[in-house]
Amino acid sequence: MMTDFNKKTQISMEKMMRYPGYICRKTWKLGRDDPRRLIHAFKVGFSLTLVSLLYLMEPLFKGVGQNAIWAVMTVVVVLEFTAGATICKGLNRGFGTLLAACLAFLFEIIAREYGKIFRAVFIGASIFIIGASTTFLRFFPKIKKNYDYGVLIFLLTFNLITVSSYRVDDILKLAKGRIYAIAIGSGICILMSLFILPNWSGEDLHNSTVTKIEGLAKAIEACVEKYLTDEESEMEIDNTSDDPIYKNYKAVLDSKSTDETLERHASWEPRHSWHCHKFPYQQYVKLGGVLRHFGYGVVALHGCLQTEIRTPRSVRLLFKDPCIHLASEVTTALMELANSIRNRRHSSPEILTERLQQALQDLNTALKSQPRLFLGPNSPNNTSKMLAYVAATARQKLERHPSSLKPDSNPNTPTLFDRKSKGGTEAEKRVLRPTLSKLTITSLEFSEALPFAAFVALLVELVARLDRVIEEVDELGRVACFKEFKHCDEVTVDVEKRTPTEINLPNPVGGE
Repeated sequence: MMTDFNKKTQISMEKMMRYPGYICRKTWKLGRDDPRRLIHAFKVGFSLTLVSLLYLMEPLFKGVGQNAIWAVMTVVVVLEFTAGATICKGLNRGFGTLLAACLAFLFEIIAREYGKIFRAVFIGASIFIIGASTTFLRFFPKIKKNYDYGVLIFLLTFNLITVSSYRVDDILKLAKGRIYAIAIGSGICILMSLFILPNWSGEDLHNSTVTKIEGLAKAIEACVEKYLTDEESEMEIDNTSDDPIYKNYKAVLDSKSTDETLERHASWEPRHSWHCHKFPYQQYVKLGGVLRHFGYGVVALHGCLQTEIRTPRSVRLLFKDPCIHLASEVTTALMELANSIRNRRHSSPEILTERLQQALQDLNTALKSQPRLFLGPNSPNNTSKMLAYVAATARQKLERHPSSLKPDSNPNTPTLFDRKSKGGTEAEKRVLRPTLSKLTITSLEFSEALPFAAFVALLVELVARLDRVIEEVDELGRVACFKEFKHCDEVTVDVEKRTPTEINLPNPVGGE
């Protein structure tokens, strides 16, 4: 027993010794994946140092006083990863504080004209009315989307100043001190975000769109290659957390909230490009919705790798070349779209070239060359005969191996047919029904081609959905004033060697 305790202690000590190295590796990887994170950390530290001078330097402390703590809190809350998020929170906080202070000062002037009892009642009533109306105002969609933080700060500041005015004589000094402190903190945050290595929400939205298109292209290519070349025994259900195909399209399906957040923050950013074109953030969000619709087709295509009924490899090899050719053309078109957005130029007008049309025609010819795989025999009674044969086969299987379908080895345990005659429970019937259903399906003559027919239909559906993606990318190029396409600008894209760049954004900092 003592030996086991010593072993556990030794293992625990070894884990503790390895833990610092693990933390160092994770920290290094986090900074290496996106160096902007390290830059943002230094910017926050430098901003906090600047605003702390309001406390550390005596002349500044005399001018601001104890309200300097609001400047420190403002830097902690307002300074976000991107310039758009910082401007949004900074202006919301500043205008919310200013409006609340003015309204509280106006109410204070009215309340001071009467007695102390009336003043207390008036303050309580104003807090109730402003609190209820302001809270209800936050339910309006436009207010909730763009000004929710400002409304929240307005409510907080109004209550603090109004309640404090009952015990403080100089309410104007209290309001001015808080306004000055928040203005200093918000100003430092906005200047730091705009002029010192800025991170633009619009650029993140632009880059994430490129990454999503490239991820879909890689997922399609990997799905088709794996489906047509893998052995049947190797086509198993993968662990989705480690499946590279799943990771590629998951970023697209989960992008709705991220796109909307970046779009909201990008709407606050100034025009910072050389041409000063308005950033078409709404068009990027619309394109993201089209990409998610396209991604659902990729999800269905990936599901063909995990079907219960598998098409034999010999059948799949009959159509390998036309399917890979079609997938290659779709992938090439997607990579051309991603490359055009990355370089801010219009996509090639020949993106849906004759090669894609020829690939569809080749696949159609290959499918017509094997009609019996998909149409089955022409005899009208063949299906009923086949189902009768399956039923007889199933009964023989039950009679030969009754123990495999019984809950125990007791010979008195009723068989499947005895249970049905005696009104067995639904749970017992459901256990055996999938087995018989699968046996029925796999016994049909054309069943081996059904999964492949679904795979081909999904692949052709992706070609149809590609038209919508191309339309949205062209519209994006028109709205964003992308440069015109030139044949000399065309870049050959190697899909196998390209790795999409991940756009990692930190979680937004919570409210005060």
